[in-house]
Amino acid sequence: MFTLANALGETPKPSASHARAALRDHRPFPLPGRPSAQPSDDHWNEILLTLDVAFQPIVNIHTGACYGYEALLRNTTEAGFESIADFFDTCHALGVLIDVEMALREKAVVKFLHMEHWRQSKLFLNLDNRGLELEGDLPARTRKMLERYGIEESQVVFEISEQHPIGQPNHAAAIFNHYKRNNFRLAVDDFGTGFSGLQLLYFAAPDFLKIDRFFVSDIASDSKKKLFLSQIVNIAHLLGVVVLAEGVETEREYFVCKDIGCDLIQGYLVQRPDRDMAQMQPHYDHIERLSRRERRVAVSDQKLIADQIAAIDPIHLDSTMEEVFERFRADKSVTFFPVVDAAGEPVGIVRETELKDYTYSLYGKALISNKTLGRRLKDFVTRCPMADINTRAEHILQAYSAVEKSEGIIIVDDMKYAGFLSAHSLLRVINEKNLAAARDQNPLTKLAGNNLIHEYVSEALGAADCEYVLAYFDFDNFKPFNDKYGFRLGDRAILLFAELLAKALPRDTCFPAHVGGDDFFGGFRRTDFDEALRVSANLCASFSRDVESFYDDETRRLGHIVGQDRVGNIVRFPLMTVSAAIVHLPVGRHVYSVDDVSQLIAELKKEAKKSPDHVASAALICPSN
Repeated sequence: MFTLANALGETPKPSASHARAALRDHRPFPLPGRPSAQPSDDHWNEILLTLDVAFQPIVNIHTGACYGYEALLRNTTEAGFESIADFFDTCHALGVLIDVEMALREKAVVKFLHMEHWRQSKLFLNLDNRGLELEGDLPARTRKMLERYGIEESQVVFEISEQHPIGQPNHAAAIFNHYKRNNFRLAVDDFGTGFSGLQLLYFAAPDFLKIDRFFVSDIASDSKKKLFLSQIVNIAHLLGVVVLAEGVETEREYFVCKDIGCDLIQGYLVQRPDRDMAQMQPHYDHIERLSRRERRVAVSDQKLIADQIAAIDPIHLDSTMEEVFERFRADKSVTFFPVVDAAGEPVGIVRETELKDYTYSLYGKALISNKTLGRRLKDFVTRCPMADINTRAEHILQAYSAVEKSEGIIIVDDMKYAGFLSAHSLLRVINEKNLAAARDQNPLTKLAGNNLIHEYVSEALGAADCEYVLAYFDFDNFKPFNDKYGFRLGDRAILLFAELLAKALPRDTCFPAHVGGDDFFGGFRRTDFDEALRVSANLCASFSRDVESFYDDETRRLGHIVGQDRVGNIVRFPLMTVSAAIVHLPVGRHVYSVDDVSQLIAELKKEAKKSPDHVASAALICPSN
């Protein structure tokens, strides 16, 4: 009989023609629980020996800590199959898919154990939907197999997708619940590739949502993808689901996924799939460096949130119901407790109200405490909105507001339970943030003011490993306009530009600000210089076009205002425009001061006012030796 222990030994690999011949004859796999009387058993043993498993890390987007590893099948071509899909299609056609899945799971588990840090990691395994049948009882068989290797069921995450039909929703939901009853985690894989993904999310009630590479690819320059992904992330977080972005390959994709609120990432930017387990790291320093670099300039609410979260001692998922009742009895002021698993990760909350049917029943407590007939804590756990401690307060408020009768938000740090943010505490966070923002905003335009501009420029100059573009906008011929039409219309012109600036420079990657009067500032990060130059030029052109409506018909016809200069001479002033001085801060630049930037901007402003397109630019680079 075939066993995985034998399969992992040294045996010659089969030829492709050898494997195809076995398939053509429809010979059965000699797998655990199956007879192996036919001579072709050795062929199938050799096929399974040829197959290998590669692993790809899944890391925390904020810290770079490795959360888990996805097991990916390899060597199917060497085993005589056209592709991975062809291999599983063949197994399904021969009626051995479930047994093959079990063999491959064990193969992945054995390799997973080769890592020193496996106890702190999750193992992500792909499920073929065609094997989702209760008759095979894959969850129970997998649980027994894991027990032999000493792996907790909660360490294993099964990925389901729309690659093959799920079947009737109610039937599928029953199968998913069966996996959960066996303490496994579920992830919806390749979300966004099919047309019924939302139904799968609804019925599976997964712990993780893996966003397909389609929505991640080139997302930094695709506003429609940003919109879709941000809404998907919001929905997932409202359901207490962790969001994982697949196929992250570039820094720009990483930063957008982080800004939108993804929790985990997987892709070539972190590490390519590798069969050598020695290459699997517990922490990926380059991801942490990216996150730190971003935090230098990003508005962080971490301290505000940390000061307000309540450190409610959670209940562990494996606690007995007697222990749960005792917690509520000991602290009568608490109406719910967060619930965490063995790894300290939150799974939801347990409410006192949902236990009342048992606590007030004559035999309720005895019934629920009966280990044979009674229900366990996981049967009473309710999903709760969850947010990372690095999440912006506005996003947390949005998640809270969308859930009726929510007690608050579970806060996690590096995917571990950190505390609970109640509605009252959340309002205090928002209030304190608004007060702090009001102190640093321009009172007219509500854009960031001088203090924040100085901080932004200082941080940009200190981050020599990151590209920035700084833009200074100055109105041309604003004083003659203000003298002729009055300060109210002058304020309207200032507000017009502020609105155009805020729209052209989205806050997730840019920094729109108001220096004061008719002077504005814009900062670009994670935006290449040519794109920043294009946006700035279009902004200048849009304002010049739109502001013409503020003039009377006669002045627009003449194209100028007749007025006095500073010494009283009668002159003609052209219609109002805006000039832009653009400073490029490339990667690897020399260390410059704020005064260096201010001096260069002053020179560029003079040049821009003489330029036909009212734009002048220069780069601050490392001086040549």
